[in-house]
Amino acid sequence: MIDFRNQTVLITGAGQGIGFSIARSLAQQGATILLNDYDEILAQKAADTIVQEGGKCLALPGDASDVAFIQKMVDVAVSTFGSLDIAIANAGITIFGDIFTTTPDAFQKIVDVNLRGSFFLAQIAARQMREQGRGGSVLFMSSVVGHQAHPGLPVYSMTKAGLEMLAKQLVIDFSPLGITVNAIAPGATLTERTLDDPTYIPIWSRITPMGRPATVEDIANAALFLVSPASRHITGQSLVVDGGWTSISPPPV
Repeated sequence: MIDFRNQTVLITGAGQGIGFSIARSLAQQGATILLNDYDEILAQKAADTIVQEGGKCLALPGDASDVAFIQKMVDVAVSTFGSLDIAIANAGITIFGDIFTTTPDAFQKIVDVNLRGSFFLAQIAARQMREQGRGGSVLFMSSVVGHQAHPGLPVYSMTKAGLEMLAKQLVIDFSPLGITVNAIAPGATLTERTLDDPTYIPIWSRITPMGRPATVEDIANAALFLVSPASRHITGQSLVVDGGWTSISPPPV
């Protein structure tokens, strides 16, 4: 149990899946949540669920790769709740295709959401934290494919590895301000999307050393640790949460 009372959190791409679980867990520990998702219906439904459970949550639907919109979200956090203390860049997209079939449009779309959106959320959030003068925390959402090659994901993998390097790089600028910056690299995880595949659980249970894919709660637990005072001396790091898969890396076939 970690106390997040008096902490305002902005999290992108949190209408469902891992992002929603992180938002929900933070709210259960007392945080005030600004919940973003590109899908307005998903964003509002997720925020309503958190509020119905007794949490504080405001839906902010919109494009998390749009720099002007990112600034608007930070402004809303400050004008509505008085501060921004934690920023979690969870929004990301996956488009499958090998090097021979990837189009310029697909490439740009992945880079815009996964890298551009994360970079400028970190920038704009950290400017606000600097003005507040009491530190804060930034968290990026990477992936195990930022560590290990995986068929059909050359651009996605590149962006996820890039986020982990960004976390290291930002230590230079953020540490003097008392802002930690880290990344989480989830492995196979049970979400609304992956559960649509009836082969997902059997395959990943077989090739994951711990015998099962992660749940969204497994990832949320790691996220809460990394944005909490319990990890105040951890920065520039990437935490892999994959049940041991990257240690042996068998392909999902």
